[in-house]
Amino acid sequence: MADVALDSTAQSVSLANQIRLVAGLRWRLLRNKMRQRNNVMDMIGMGFAGVFGAVLVFGLSFAFFGGAHTFISQGRTTWMSLLFWAIFVWWQVFPFFVAGFGANFEFRTLLRFPLSRRAFYLIGLAYGLADFSSIAAVCWLVAMTIGVATAQPGLLPAMAIVCGIFVLLNVTLERLIGSWLERVLARRRTREIFFALFVLAMLSLQLLNPLMQRYGNSAIPLFRHWARYFAPFPGSLAGTTIAVFAKGSIGDALVAIAGLLTYVVIFSAMLWLRFAAQYRGEELSETAAAAPRVGTRTPSRGGSSDGLRFLAPSVAEVLRKEFHYLLRNGFSFVLLVLPPFMILVFTMQGAGRHHGISVMGASRSAFFPGMMGYLILVLMSPAYNCFAYEGRGIQTYFMSPVRFREVFLGKNLMMAVVLALEISLSILVFSFRVGLPGAPVVTATLVAIIFTTVGQFAIANWSSLTFPRKLNFGQMRGQRQSGMAVLIAFGAQIMLGGISALLFFAGIWTRNPWLPTEAFVFLAAAAIAGYVASLDPLSNYAEQKKETLIEALCR
Repeated sequence: MADVALDSTAQSVSLANQIRLVAGLRWRLLRNKMRQRNNVMDMIGMGFAGVFGAVLVFGLSFAFFGGAHTFISQGRTTWMSLLFWAIFVWWQVFPFFVAGFGANFEFRTLLRFPLSRRAFYLIGLAYGLADFSSIAAVCWLVAMTIGVATAQPGLLPAMAIVCGIFVLLNVTLERLIGSWLERVLARRRTREIFFALFVLAMLSLQLLNPLMQRYGNSAIPLFRHWARYFAPFPGSLAGTTIAVFAKGSIGDALVAIAGLLTYVVIFSAMLWLRFAAQYRGEELSETAAAAPRVGTRTPSRGGSSDGLRFLAPSVAEVLRKEFHYLLRNGFSFVLLVLPPFMILVFTMQGAGRHHGISVMGASRSAFFPGMMGYLILVLMSPAYNCFAYEGRGIQTYFMSPVRFREVFLGKNLMMAVVLALEISLSILVFSFRVGLPGAPVVTATLVAIIFTTVGQFAIANWSSLTFPRKLNFGQMRGQRQSGMAVLIAFGAQIMLGGISALLFFAGIWTRNPWLPTEAFVFLAAAAIAGYVASLDPLSNYAEQKKETLIEALCR
């Protein structure tokens, strides 16, 4: 960008050159980041995650190809709207789930350079194509185009035009929604309320399967009746264009294309206004206005009892701090309702209480340990980046007279308490819905939970020191764990889960129902001893990783 800064006005550099310079700047930033070992490991971890994402994308590409080919070859061209609607919903909804994996558009950073407003707009729009949801949707549209071309080559020009307009429409709308949400959710409390409602809505979607099983046949006529009211919307217009063009109605096809272009114009104008406000330097901040401070005297608590007096003072203070962090981070707090709700949803598929085959076609003795293992997989993920919300406070740990073994004890104890509460609630829901399995299975599962959680704490603590990643309270976009930390978490949980599964199968094979419990007691004792032994080496290792922690969390 130095070439741009040398000129007195942004008009002296063409629009294409401004975009080229920004692209070059991004490439140099990425290349320079790769000089750091942690960033290289993060990229490797994200690469493994990208492989799984690519499998999903290419697998569904065959489904979209087959659907488009079948609809065109069998004359069901009106059904093409279903495929376009699926891509439209994916494009606008899925970014909420992978907000941390998209490319962040740092407006304030770009405003340091003399970019024109058009270049600012085009760069912001182009960033929308860097999201995983956008890349996947474009791949599926290409697969649909190939399917249409193989079924009826004469539709290829119409399909290419519709897909091009559809891509522009969706990326514009996605950037518009994201920009307005950023404006509306500028304050942390507003973000948390929105996210709470969003999570509850997503959880409610889990009830669709039981409802469809019960009311599915009566819902189909109702869906066909309401489908006509969706005709003026983008997904239906795109499918209608292909359908009427296949019938030779060029005039109707042009009308449908004009409808799509109208949406593009409206959304582009609204996005231009939003980007114009940001181009003028709109600053979104949740800092409260200055107010005179009124001195207050805190009453003495000399006679109050400390509920954590059985812990070392430093460990108790870390535990209190983690509890306040949990209350402050509304996103994590709301997600605590997820495990019991998942148990409730899965058990709604059951055949009835106290039956041998009771939950999703599996016996309670098989489903109960598997469900508890899945909950551990979900709940233990934050432990692999336990310093994520410390920010600049990480420096306090190195300046205060406290060892990192005490910090880890406080953080791990808080995680253990959360796990105990969540598992207890989930077991109560499971018991109420379908009943618990036999005592050997329940006992073995509880001891296995101790083994898998304690066995992960030492690994998670090491990962938190080696691959730290800063996260902010109340934010969604740009919030993700380190790619290598995610990879380590999955690897550790798959390894420990595999050991647990082998022991359960050994109990079935030997027809000794108490064999898994005996083995898990031995493994849990070994895991606890290993965890205690790891605290001192991790404290020394934290001193070695001081610069890495401060650099990652204080920017």
